[in-house]
Amino acid sequence: MTDASARSQESSLRQLLAPVVEEAGLFLEDVRLARASKYTTLRVVVDLPDGPGDLDLDALGEATRAISEAVDDADPVAGQYTLEVSTPGAERELRTPRHFRRAVGHRAVITTASDAQEQTLEGEVAGADEDTVTLTVDDAPHTIALADVTAARMVVRM
Repeated sequence: MTDASARSQESSLRQLLAPVVEEAGLFLEDVRLARASKYTTLRVVVDLPDGPGDLDLDALGEATRAISEAVDDADPVAGQYTLEVSTPGAERELRTPRHFRRAVGHRAVITTASDAQEQTLEGEVAGADEDTVTLTVDDAPHTIALADVTAARMVVRM
């Protein structure tokens, strides 16, 4: 399978699965097909639609059953495949305004580049909107333009 045909098939799978995942009260984060020899893995990443909170195992299990049923009914993957349904994980990458809103209340590391100067901050995400994220570092709020963010991820510190 070529990269173009894999992307086309992933796009078709997104169209098939987005309403199924939405009906389960979740957000379809990503769909990927991975092929190794004759084996195919369909990886589906789901998350809460927006804002802070954690996705519980019961909701993930219900979404997995609904996704499995939809894929079985439509049969869009040739041959045998393994279905993996998961969340973005505790140390997920933050790229979109929705990602930053989902990170409110959690620790994050954010790297910015403005005026040819790079800066890395770590703290708790206190708030986020379509254009900015506010990170509390040492009890001081830092509001960062999302356009200046070059890399960001949630972190778990023990």
